[in-house]
Amino acid sequence: MSDKKLSRLRRARATRARIRLERENRLTVFRSNLNIYASVISSDGGKVLVTASTVEPEVRSQLDGAKGKGGNAAAAKVVGARLAQKAKAAGIESVAFDRAGYRYHGRVKALAEAAREAGLKF
Repeated sequence: MSDKKLSRLRRARATRARIRLERENRLTVFRSNLNIYASVISSDGGKVLVTASTVEPEVRSQLDGAKGKGGNAAAAKVVGARLAQKAKAAGIESVAFDRAGYRYHGRVKALAEAAREAGLKF
């Protein structure tokens, strides 16, 4: 593994330890160069409750014709709104935001703000 990835995972570990103490469901983000993925994971047992990503056909159809498709802030906004919509349907009102060691800007920030606007509380 590269030093860059190890550093990101080290930063993520500290955040996840704090979230575990809060006993709150966590919204975690993973970004690759081409796509962005978000999941809500339960505080007890670590089960995935809700997911959304740019590889879903519904999200893909919204991004048709867009430049870059899944690897940009516009796609992250769509994923954030979709995740919040799915979470509310599953009865999840609030989560702790786990940015997985990524800086809070760009795609990660766009996803978080879109989820907040759609009614998810952090």
